[in-house]
Order: sequence, then structure tokens, then C-alpha cells
Amino acid sequence: MRTATFRPLRLLALLGAQLLTCLLLLGHPGAAQASLLHFSGAPPADLGLHDGRLRPCASPAHCARQDWSLADPATALQQLALKLEDTPGVQIETRSGSPQLSYLHATAESQLFGFVDDLELALDGSGTSIQARSESRLGDSDLGVNARRLDALRLSLGYA
Repeated sequence: MRTATFRPLRLLALLGAQLLTCLLLLGHPGAAQASLLHFSGAPPADLGLHDGRLRPCASPAHCARQDWSLADPATALQQLALKLEDTPGVQIETRSGSPQLSYLHATAESQLFGFVDDLELALDGSGTSIQARSESRLGDSDLGVNARRLDALRLSLGYA
């Protein structure tokens, strides 16, 4: 004879099994949808180059902008594109330039909440540097995420 004290434990185990089954049925999310939540916001209307320059940041609280003087910026931009392709949560949205890559727009989604940031990389007009910009679509502060992203990309090229 079973006692009533085991029923709550059975119910809890059953609910846990059902939750696990639901998660498995949802499938494994892709890299761009790996977050628990998804707060993407609308893409900015003014992405890209304006008079040969990426736009400045309206606020450093949720945006970072850097120029990197490099020996071979065209090759460095190609390396960054390959790195971004292999970065979880990052999806390249736009590549332009022919025959060499001259502009790249990617989105980076935070793992926990799914906040989306826009990352832009572009060769400058003189061909001596890369312009880099990363901005959060939503919120008033990114807690330094965009600046750290740009620093990490620059360091991945071997430039301090």
C-alpha cells in the first residue's frame, strides 16, 4: 500500500520529466537564438557608411566606436569576418565590397536575455585602418559590453 507522502514527490518528478520533454521537443536552438529570452529591438535605419565613415556614438553608455590603424587592414577585416562566423551568438548580416571585403555588419545576441547589438566593421577610405562600431539596440546602458567586444576583436588581430 502506498502512502500519500510519496504523491507530491511523484508529481514533482512527473512535472520535471514533462518540462524536460518539452525542452527536447523544441530542439537545439541555432547560434543566433541560443538565449533564454529574446529582446532584439528594431535594426537601426542608419547602418553603414556615411561620407565614408561609420556614424559616431550618440552615447558611450550603450555604444563603442574605435579606429584601428593596421599594417594590412584589408586582410585584418577578412580575419575578423572568419572569427565572427565562428563566434556563438553572432550572425553576419551584411558583407559588401568587391573584390575585397570593405564593410561588414553583424548582430551579436547576449546569451541570457537575448539583447541584440549591432557590430559594424569597415575599411576607411585611405586603406590604413579599420573603423569599428558596436551599439546596443535596446536599453540605456550596456555595462561596457560593446567596448569589451571591440577590444577583444582588436586584440584577436594581435594589436594592443
